[in-house]
Amino acid sequence: MTTAAPHPRHRLDDLLQNSVRFSILAALDRATTLSFKEVRDAVEITDSALSKQVSALEAAGYLSVGKSFAGKMPRTSLTMTKEGRAAWRRHLATLREIAGIPE
Repeated sequence: MTTAAPHPRHRLDDLLQNSVRFSILAALDRATTLSFKEVRDAVEITDSALSKQVSALEAAGYLSVGKSFAGKMPRTSLTMTKEGRAAWRRHLATLREIAGIPE
């Protein structure tokens, strides 16, 4: 009896199975840092929905949230961490493997 290797889907990152969180990291993968508003507009969700998903990604260590002021206006920036980038790359590699798409 042969033991088959587990299906690659078991290696997918559960946190990134959510399409909004996936889209947030996709946007951040293309830029070093984006403002909260830039990510909100890129992902096409509300401020509150983005805030909730950002909190989950920040808790996992996948992104860092920066706070600053431009004059009296608060600015929030989002940056993918080294750990987040590694998780993103693993997740994408697994999706490619499942789909049979070479890297």
